[in-house]
Amino acid sequence: MRVDITPAAEAVLRGLVDRHGPVMFHQSGGCCDGSSPMCYPRGEFRVGAADVLLGEVAGDTPFWMSADQYEYWRHTHLTVDVVSGRGGGFSLEAPQGVRFLIRSRLLTDAEAASPPAVRGTGTH
Repeated sequence: MRVDITPAAEAVLRGLVDRHGPVMFHQSGGCCDGSSPMCYPRGEFRVGAADVLLGEVAGDTPFWMSADQYEYWRHTHLTVDVVSGRGGGFSLEAPQGVRFLIRSRLLTDAEAASPPAVRGTGTH
């Protein structure tokens, strides 16, 4: 598994799912908060061939990343965390005065040998 979530971030995520139904994460890269994971209602963000599914967090929440961003992060294990403060953008947690962020570490040899991530094919 190349992506995980902290207990604090999972608690925020569960509250979002209770309010909005199934959700997903997408990390696109870019400047400012473009490199932060954004949380959207599932089905409202279109993923395609330029996106990579890194895995699911909290059991069933997919975490997608743009292929360009994945090239930079491909050797790391990502952990979704949450901190106080507002991020930019349209991520669902923003009105709560918190924002999701990524913590990372290098993959172990065993993790690096795991099958490659899946490329997206449409709306998830």
